[in-house]
Amino acid sequence: MTVAPVTLPPLPLTGGCQCGAVRYRITAAPVTCYTCHCSACRRQSGSAFGMSLQVPDGGVELDGPTARLSATGGSGRPATHTFCTGCGTRITHQIEGRPVIVVKPGTLDDPTWIRPAGHIFTASRAAWVQGAAEGELDYPDVPDMPELHRRWSEMLAAGATEGDPDAR
Repeated sequence: MTVAPVTLPPLPLTGGCQCGAVRYRITAAPVTCYTCHCSACRRQSGSAFGMSLQVPDGGVELDGPTARLSATGGSGRPATHTFCTGCGTRITHQIEGRPVIVVKPGTLDDPTWIRPAGHIFTASRAAWVQGAAEGELDYPDVPDMPELHRRWSEMLAAGATEGDPDAR
């Protein structure tokens, strides 16, 4: 199976909300990125899917006026969502008991390097959205997170060696 290369920019990664009042820094390497096609993510994003960039807990530093709301996502688990109090942009969420915090990658200052390792809850994917690209994982329902983490690691390794002929 082909693995799409992803080149992680130098840390810290930076981003913020739509109005600019909230800024953040990602200080730890993300552990995976995926798109979610569940109804909760579609509603949250106002689009056909939501994207999630998982970062180790403690690897995100927020600065600015935020509010936190609790809600249950597509997985059925409770989560805390962090929003800008000015413009309402969701910046992060964290599922209760998980060692990762999820950053919404569309809020990154430079999201051009992002590519999903897989797609989750695809049984409810909008009919007009294409399926997973070659090398991307596809889960009709609950994903295998360790497998998504492994695929992301493979993608980062492929990106790191892409321009280095000695690493091949």
